[in-house]
Amino acid sequence: MAPLTNIARSLLSQVHEESPNDVCASHELELESFQKQVADRFHDLSFVPSDELLSLQWVRKFLDIFLCCQEEFRVILFNNKAQLTKPPMDRLIGDFYERSVKALDVCNAIRDGIEQIRQWQKLLEIVLCTLARQLQAIGNNLTVPRGNEIVATNGLAIPVYTMGCVLLFVMWALVAAIPCQDRGLQVPFYVPRQFPWAAPMLSLQDRIMEELKKRDRRSSCGLLREIYQVEKCSHLLGELADSVQFPLSEEKEVEVRQRVNELRLVCDAMKEGLEPLERQVREVFHMIVRSRTDWLDYFGSRHNPE
Repeated sequence: MAPLTNIARSLLSQVHEESPNDVCASHELELESFQKQVADRFHDLSFVPSDELLSLQWVRKFLDIFLCCQEEFRVILFNNKAQLTKPPMDRLIGDFYERSVKALDVCNAIRDGIEQIRQWQKLLEIVLCTLARQLQAIGNNLTVPRGNEIVATNGLAIPVYTMGCVLLFVMWALVAAIPCQDRGLQVPFYVPRQFPWAAPMLSLQDRIMEELKKRDRRSSCGLLREIYQVEKCSHLLGELADSVQFPLSEEKEVEVRQRVNELRLVCDAMKEGLEPLERQVREVFHMIVRSRTDWLDYFGSRHNPE
């Protein structure tokens, strides 16, 4: 099956010959379609069972959604290049790409965290004293476009704001899932409910915060489901080891073997899932870089003609 990003690229990159009378309607349809697709994707993700939330598989689906949204957003900008250098669009898109640079630091932190999980030391720790300033920076000045900005940008201010919210939410959830000290999860995250994607996004945020508040998750170094399973299995094995007497009774031996098998299954799942997750985080990093570079090249060429 083709990756979601390829499907999005093929669908949104199709060029249709349109009469002048159809251009405005086509433009509005493109912007409405983007809002609907963001809403639908987060809606589907928000209804996963509790035992799948923040699992490796869930995080990978989560990143697929971001990559799809980012690719569709890139196509919208490509189809509306003439608007990008006009006020206030030049300021709005410039703010977005400056915000996206902060996400690159988060991606690097997440990749370090994945490496820490892979090695699985007792105390998973990343020295990222600036990580909480970066999430805050991504969210700074993320305000709903005013009516005059929407009119002046021919509606393009809306997808820029939408993608800014998606960027902040994805980075916030990654930092919640992957081991990062001083994670800064209390970053204010408010989305007006008139946007079709606001409800599923806020629902997901509430569910993640509920996981964080659980008694047995408060001291966890990350909310990734597999981390919790490893910590739980390790704790139970430790308690079992302290209580057993040798030689083991048949009942205790069965229990030990069961706990060891549970831990082995979790470790196998992590071994199989961490490498593709790391590739996805790397893809997110490079997509953000490419998208910002494309904008800088285009903006520079318009302001510095040969």
